[in-house]
Amino acid sequence: MSEYQYYEFLALDCPLTTPEQAEVRRLSTRATITATSFTNEYHWGDFKGSSDELMRRYYDAHLYFANWGTHRVMFRLPRTVLDPGLAEQYGVDPQVTVSATPDHVILDITSEDEPGDWEEDLQGSLSAVVGVRSELAAGDLRPLYLAWLSGYGTWERDEDAFDDEDEDVVEPPVPAGLGSLTASQHALADFLRVDADLLDVAAETSPALPKVRPDPGALAAHIAAISASEKDRLLGLVAADQATQARRELLRGFRGQPGDESKSQPRRTVAKLLDTAWQHRQQREQKAAGQRAADRKCT
Repeated sequence: MSEYQYYEFLALDCPLTTPEQAEVRRLSTRATITATSFTNEYHWGDFKGSSDELMRRYYDAHLYFANWGTHRVMFRLPRTVLDPGLAEQYGVDPQVTVSATPDHVILDITSEDEPGDWEEDLQGSLSAVVGVRSELAAGDLRPLYLAWLSGYGTWERDEDAFDDEDEDVVEPPVPAGLGSLTASQHALADFLRVDADLLDVAAETSPALPKVRPDPGALAAHIAAISASEKDRLLGLVAADQATQARRELLRGFRGQPGDESKSQPRRTVAKLLDTAWQHRQQREQKAAGQRAADRKCT
């Protein structure tokens, strides 16, 4: 089997300058590079650069896949909208890791499987999943939980992925709305190979999404209470063509820290989740087999 690798990066908050594009160009003469993107595929050879370094210095989202079964996606967010300590609760070493720079938090998620799982039409997957970055910035923790579920879901494909004591690991806070994922979250779950039965089981303790009603008066009061120096900083972001980041930070301060709705929910162990998902799968398959048998009798 010939080798195939696909790399894609996006700069969302701050486009690359011309000198920065030139620096990235030195890493690949064949890549398609713009101020906001980097795309390349390899049928032989390898990328000369480091995905980790490019994410630290230039880009906000990255997707990689190879025909030997590796899927990898990374997101970089400002520390002002994603607390590193909160993100680390959803880490699964080495499948899901969280690193931090002075200004950013970088979420790195990898899913491994046998080469037969490779599909060429995964090109363009970054555009399908990149929406979860904005959702995370807005306080939606479902992408983090999906990453955690993907990490331990590896155990269903590789019995040597973890040690026996990992069975007793307790799940992180379960966010609301796992039973009603967004399109970007569905795409992320598919790319990370999150098992549908495992997701259904995980969603059983997930409350419904709260209905958010806009309150202009409360927002106006929040803005009035912000210090003059903080307002200057937010206006500086707007002036620097980073209005989206300024809006995210303003709304994060108004809405408060995410995850409060999940603190009272029961927490299950990895073993409990995987075992229940297995039972769920068996029941579903038996029901489907029974339905097929009944259909044959009617024909």
